[in-house]
Amino acid sequence: MEDRQLYAQILGITEPWHVTSVQFQRSEGEVRVFVALRNRKQVCPKCQKPSGGYDDRERRWRHLDTCQYRTILVASIPRVNCTEHGVVQLDVPWAEPGSRFTALFEALVIDWLRECSFNAIGRQLHLSWDQVAGIQERAVRRGLARRGPRSPRRIGVDETSFQKRHEYVTVVNDLDAGHVLHIADDRTRESMDSFYRELGAPACAAITTVAMDMWQPYIRSTTEFVPDSSTKIVFDKFHIAKHLGDAVDRVRRVENRELVAAGDSRLKNSKYLWLTNPEQMSALRWWNFGPLRESRLRVARAWALKEAAMVLWGYRFRGWAERAWKRWCSWAVRCRLEPMKRVARMIQEHWSGVITAASNNITNARSESINAKIQWIKRMGCGYRNRERFRNAIYFHLGGLDLYPETLKLTHSKA
Repeated sequence: MEDRQLYAQILGITEPWHVTSVQFQRSEGEVRVFVALRNRKQVCPKCQKPSGGYDDRERRWRHLDTCQYRTILVASIPRVNCTEHGVVQLDVPWAEPGSRFTALFEALVIDWLRECSFNAIGRQLHLSWDQVAGIQERAVRRGLARRGPRSPRRIGVDETSFQKRHEYVTVVNDLDAGHVLHIADDRTRESMDSFYRELGAPACAAITTVAMDMWQPYIRSTTEFVPDSSTKIVFDKFHIAKHLGDAVDRVRRVENRELVAAGDSRLKNSKYLWLTNPEQMSALRWWNFGPLRESRLRVARAWALKEAAMVLWGYRFRGWAERAWKRWCSWAVRCRLEPMKRVARMIQEHWSGVITAASNNITNARSESINAKIQWIKRMGCGYRNRERFRNAIYFHLGGLDLYPETLKLTHSKA
């Protein structure tokens, strides 16, 4: 098999395109593959109407390396003058429009992007940071265009930090599929409104569950766009657990200062004893914790309230959940511990969402898991200054998108 036939098969080049020559440039460490278009009637790539020729432009594409040598595909691409679309360059079967890399090379970079950072890919493949980012951006754009209409049944809403100084992005995910559906700047009402408007009224009506924390802009947006939202909004168990843990710690800090002033150091270095889930404690640690949790300290009462609340989930019937939570709130309001009373009032203000969560055993754990993965993405990228690239990285790793070039599917098997 001649070198021209070999590269034609490797690149998936068929009529009317053909490989004219292959040159080895040892001094530059390159193999150059020259491709040309045989004479035929030219058509506009957008509307497929016959169009007159305009000119030719030489273009180059980076391809997969040939052994240890970089491979460059070179072709003079005709431009046609369409009466409807003006001057347009013909599409080529080996690369996506606007890309300076072949489809196979982009597929290689996409595979590497799943495993390591931009810097590592740039070093190994001799690419600039912007070139890698461009491949990722095109992949995400393709994936979002192919995704089509969505109609999720259960969604989770969470915010994640973009940078320091309280800069956030809002992330909406499908709780069933585990995919990110929508990313918006900030954590305002408009951040959620944009998702619901994009989804459309019929799809909003089909939503059965919206799991979120007690953030009022999200609540107001969901109330406006989702019918019967009072029975669909679920306030996350772990969000309530965080408020309870913070309340216990505030009680501990105040009481510790008082005890230390009186010469009692029992509560020093005990913070994580009060905040750790008992199921995750070792037997020895639980035994050593016994004298403190069984004492008459105020923090022991606060801890007992916290642990009592943690078992009030997973009821089969809403009425049972309501009775249990009413008893807990009554106990918390009478406990004379202001931080715990504030949590009880917060639960009463968001009563319907808490009871819906307690009686359906639905949590926002999937959102918290996605949030943890987003933080991993941010660490792997050494932080992001550009919101658009941060958004692309999230969609790339967590969007469940079809990322590979279309020309790859038309000319090659994904092997």
